Amino acid sequence: MTSLRRFTAHDLLQFNNVNLDYFTETYNLNFYLEYLAKWPEYCQMAEGPVKQSMGYIFGKVEGKGEKWHGHVTAVTVAPAYRRLRLAEKLMGLLEDVTHTMHAGYFVDLFVRVSNAVAINMYTKARLLQFGYTVYRRVLEYYSNNEDAFDMRKAMPRDVQKRSVVPLKKPVRPEDLEFD
Repeated sequence: MTSLRRFTAHDLLQFNNVNLDYFTETYNLNFYLEYLAKWPEYCQMAEGPVKQSMGYIFGKVEGKGEKWHGHVTAVTVAPAYRRLRLAEKLMGLLEDVTHTMHAGYFVDLFVRVSNAVAINMYTKARLLQFGYTVYRRVLEYYSNNEDAFDMRKAMPRDVQKRSVVPLKKPVRPEDLEFD
């Protein structure tokens, strides 16, 4: 039995088992605390029956006008708990917050171009979850100079789905707009 709940500062002392894979970015303590202070509704934890950390999601809301959107900063599930659809449930929560609380136009996330498993997961449409498309490629986005895909999913507010029409040319990190 898995429960989903708000991520707390105390969880930062117990979530190492979730971050133990190559594709998971681990940030400094201040980074996580800033998210918990500014966007607590976007920070969720999946935990097991004996309170073990199974996975989490961190996100935020940003942009202006038709670029107002939810952003997935980090979503990961511990290796022992994968294939239980936990990522799908966590993403669903973030999408719901973006739609119902913030009236965002879309949700976006960045994923390493080498992470075929995650890209495949995000592009599949199951129930009401996932169904993301590659919006653009971001050159040398990650610290090891690996490129990222900026993937997006339109929210109901974007009736014409203009926010997810793919761009033809890649961009550099300094060209990303966040306002």
